[in-house]
Amino acid sequence: MGSARHTVAVIGAGKIGELMLSGLLRSGWPVERLLATARRPARAEELTARYGVRVVDNLTAVDEAAVLAVSVKPQDAATLLDEIGPKVPADKLVISLCAGLPTTFFARRLPEGTPVVRVMTNTPALVDEAMTAISAGAHATGEHLALAEEMFKPLGSTVRVPESQQDAVTALSGSGPAYFYLLVEAMIDAGILLGLPRQVAHELIVQTAIGSAVMLRDSGEHPVKLREAVTSPAGTTISAIRELEKHGVRAALLAALEAARDRARELAAQAD
Repeated sequence: MGSARHTVAVIGAGKIGELMLSGLLRSGWPVERLLATARRPARAEELTARYGVRVVDNLTAVDEAAVLAVSVKPQDAATLLDEIGPKVPADKLVISLCAGLPTTFFARRLPEGTPVVRVMTNTPALVDEAMTAISAGAHATGEHLALAEEMFKPLGSTVRVPESQQDAVTALSGSGPAYFYLLVEAMIDAGILLGLPRQVAHELIVQTAIGSAVMLRDSGEHPVKLREAVTSPAGTTISAIRELEKHGVRAALLAALEAARDRARELAAQAD
């Protein structure tokens, strides 16, 4: 399944769909091999103006594309599949970018045997630093997974997980960027409290976050070891960490990610 031969249609090109379109184009996927669908005419015009991609209706996309990347909101997926489901030949690959929806949700609404691959990516795809988790539905083969990887690798890193782990992935990396932004926002406020100008606090924290992340990735060290290297006896860092532990930051994160996982499950239940 070489990429040159495949036309990919992004159905419901919202935020995540657009990330995928722009990523494929940046990686050299030919624009004539890309299609998009959008509900609003204004959105369609925007996509064509921005990327030169042809925007068509859903049934044309199903007809012309070998790969259908469904990126509508989870609550709109049933309506979409009612429309296109009966028209999808079983040899198409359906890639679902719908948060929380299991591949069985698609299988029930598509012809018997249609391969479905479930994908959870995140917004750092915008800067080619996404974390994308890929799972095979019942009829998806290794070849289908490899094609999905080929499409998402240019956006950052990819990992294959059993589908049963996708709600946890959604909580951890799907929603994950928001937790880091919240932490950075709070640390900038702390810098202001300590008397730094907002811009200086911002610069100090953002670069510290980037540096810490690169060290985590490139050193191969356990985060505990890296943290201990900054934490000297009776120093400033341990005083800060004592306060973080006192305020239950670790417990708050455990509870927060569990809540995100539970919400992913609820979304799936509601869509069904």
